[in-house]
Amino acid sequence: MSNYRVLPIDDIPAVVFGSFKRARAALGVESFGMQVMDLPPNSPHHPRHDHRIDGQEEVYVVLRGGGEIEIEGTRHSITPETLVRVGPTLSRKLWPGQDGMRVLVLGGVPGSAYAAPEVTRLDAPDPGMDISAEMTGSGRGL
Repeated sequence: MSNYRVLPIDDIPAVVFGSFKRARAALGVESFGMQVMDLPPNSPHHPRHDHRIDGQEEVYVVLRGGGEIEIEGTRHSITPETLVRVGPTLSRKLWPGQDGMRVLVLGGVPGSAYAAPEVTRLDAPDPGMDISAEMTGSGRGL
């Protein structure tokens, strides 16, 4: 891959019901995590999570739409004019508003070389298939 790449977000292959775009892999970024999430209006399905195990801190940048980010049980309004950093031990969850939300998520482990999780690779299986199978009772679960 060359030393630069220009790529419209909508041209990035999406997984997990079209909501998770593997932007890091599509652009060839290797030094930090970067994904784009397209969350539908008022969806409650973004998972509450933390990064206690892997130590990753995350930065959230709303590209369009808006909503809230819940951090340790407290909700904060987020719009395209807001930047949010969340440390690894804190619980976080996105709550898109009535217009949905497109969010750029950046991540890395302070003081450590970045190691891309398998799920973020372009050739990795769609984790949405496990979610779909769990919802229909036909799969191995989450």
